[in-house]
Amino acid sequence: MTDMIIDEKETPQIYLITPSEIDLVTFPDILARCLDTIDIACVRLSLGTTDDAHIAKSADALRLVTHDRDVALVIDSHILMVDKLGLDGVHLTDAARTIKAVRKELGDNAVIGTNCYASRHNGMTACELGADYISFGPVGETNLGNGHRAELELFQWWSEMIEVPCVAEGALDETLIRTFAPHADFFGLGDEVWASADPIANLKILAAAMN
Repeated sequence: MTDMIIDEKETPQIYLITPSEIDLVTFPDILARCLDTIDIACVRLSLGTTDDAHIAKSADALRLVTHDRDVALVIDSHILMVDKLGLDGVHLTDAARTIKAVRKELGDNAVIGTNCYASRHNGMTACELGADYISFGPVGETNLGNGHRAELELFQWWSEMIEVPCVAEGALDETLIRTFAPHADFFGLGDEVWASADPIANLKILAAAMN
């Protein structure tokens, strides 16, 4: 993982995930205030749309905000947009299936992470194939996904055995963050932040739970 994302802190860092829909008039300013208020390691552009023009405009707007603050910006899944839009890397959602090909496509300097859900085996395989970080989740209770939660035991084992950093994400709250903080390198916060009427205040509360 690049220096823009990871450092040698014992406290977990925040990996901020955008809403699935963003208003390009207001969201860049909200993101800027988040980054100016709380130490954020990385931002992931995670839009629900397949409109490539809107994705490109969104990436351009957020890149100006993140790169001015030396924060990495990665994009969900859209590998071909990384170089085209000057992004730092890509977040994959297919565990270890495409890591090797994506690394070959983007080169050694790109940040490549992947969601391995609750699978230790897939996480280890993805590391062997060149992933810079592994995401596990959901950590909390949710009706989304396949119903398999990433349990505390997985993070405990990973933190003891594997050097590649891991992200805990999905249905997090203060209690879960406190519980998982000793074993996670990053917390992927998305809806947990944006669902609040005051996302910056909510981000502060969740960040405080990591200490």
